[in-house]
Amino acid sequence: MIYPIITAEEAVLSIKNGDTVGIGGFSSVGTPKAVPAALAVYAEQLHNEGKEFKVGLITGGATGNQVDSALAKAHAVTFRTPFQSNKDMRNAINSGEVQYFDVHLSQISQDVRYGFLGDIDVAIVEASDITPEGKLILSTSVGISPTLVKVAKKVIVELNEAHTGKLTGMHDIFIPETPPYRTELPIYRVNDRVGSISVKVDPKKVVGVVKTNERDNIAAFTPLNETTKQIGWNVAGFLEKEWTRGAIPKEFLPLQSGVGNIANAVLGALGSEKKLPAFSMFTEVIQNSVIDLMLDGRINYVAGSSLTLSDDKLDLMYDHIDDLGKRVILRPQETTNHPEIIRRLGIIAVNTALEADIFGNVNSTHVLGSKMMNGIGGSGDFTRNAYLSIFTTPSTAKDGLISSIVPQVSHVDSTEHDVRIIVTEQGVADLRGKSPSQRARCIIENCAHPDYKELLWDYLKLSEGKSCHTPMSLKNAFKMHIAFAETGDMKNVKFE
Repeated sequence: MIYPIITAEEAVLSIKNGDTVGIGGFSSVGTPKAVPAALAVYAEQLHNEGKEFKVGLITGGATGNQVDSALAKAHAVTFRTPFQSNKDMRNAINSGEVQYFDVHLSQISQDVRYGFLGDIDVAIVEASDITPEGKLILSTSVGISPTLVKVAKKVIVELNEAHTGKLTGMHDIFIPETPPYRTELPIYRVNDRVGSISVKVDPKKVVGVVKTNERDNIAAFTPLNETTKQIGWNVAGFLEKEWTRGAIPKEFLPLQSGVGNIANAVLGALGSEKKLPAFSMFTEVIQNSVIDLMLDGRINYVAGSSLTLSDDKLDLMYDHIDDLGKRVILRPQETTNHPEIIRRLGIIAVNTALEADIFGNVNSTHVLGSKMMNGIGGSGDFTRNAYLSIFTTPSTAKDGLISSIVPQVSHVDSTEHDVRIIVTEQGVADLRGKSPSQRARCIIENCAHPDYKELLWDYLKLSEGKSCHTPMSLKNAFKMHIAFAETGDMKNVKFE
């Protein structure tokens, strides 16, 4: 071993109060495990001694319990960016204990390299192997790890022997030059490779290597319900019609899919739609259904930033690594989410909304406009630049007490200018070429739940007939949200 072997407890002694710590990983996989846990214990010990200890936390995306939960419970975080999906961290953010800034995932790496977020004092990354020359073979994700290793003053490596010898060759690591010297990324097909399989690290910066042997422990998806199944079939049916009429090229186009049960349902439906040709994916997160569809011959290649797979699917991939190892590529998120590549390849983007309004604006992040859920993630990167941008959502939430289709979203993440298609289990709203009034009619008629349709029609009728381009009523726009906040039911509202 070219670097010293140390314990996690020894590693955290190199982290000081007030440091900014960069954590590798993406979508809660490929995340260092032992050192963040030891850091949380170390912080609690110092707090018990009456000493201050908090760090700023920059990651590629979600890190899960290993990082976010442990450090939030230890009250050891001053700020957090760019994305999280953890209850404990979410509570700390919404209480004001942790300052959180939400950033498009394509931008965080370059923001770090540009110095916009200050110095990175310590980077902690997970590797599956270390080459004889000291280069790192990352594990089940890439995220912003290459950038963190490049710019950090100190680097701590967790060598996860659960993946040793299994992932070498699957990564494609490329860091763009800083403007004005930046050139295009020459990716013209999903399976084009432009970089290295490993990450180079300055040996002088390496504090040491902590050995681990632990899977990411991603839970299997819960069974699909009728709502998520219908959303999946609605998306597949819409794309099949577009392909049949020639609006999508005959060889089809690469797909990007968000994370979760709805995304899983969409992929399953597309995979089952045998009228469509086999397709490739250019996405952020490679999840369970992708492996099954690759083995079934429905997906040709996939490029993403993480293997967010349950243990059984990871084992299945490793069992077929001679085949899948050549068809699965793991890249930095600034490559997978690169606006130019998304537009060049003609990506069909499918993401999930918390709510959408009748004009096509989408809220992906905030409950009732104020409480952070997770963050925008990469949905904005894809939505603005996609060949087709599709947002999916069940038409209601909380057993029908909330309508996901509202007069005005309480927070805007993706604007009406970027959202082309909205899909619920009720149907599909194609917003292309429509004015605000036409969009409103299309969304209410096709996507709203029957329990809320008349209410939304009432809002629109009251708002129309005035001298305006967009029939929006300042008096009534948020009355459904206010009704839920005050009574627990969005239906308890009367527009004026």
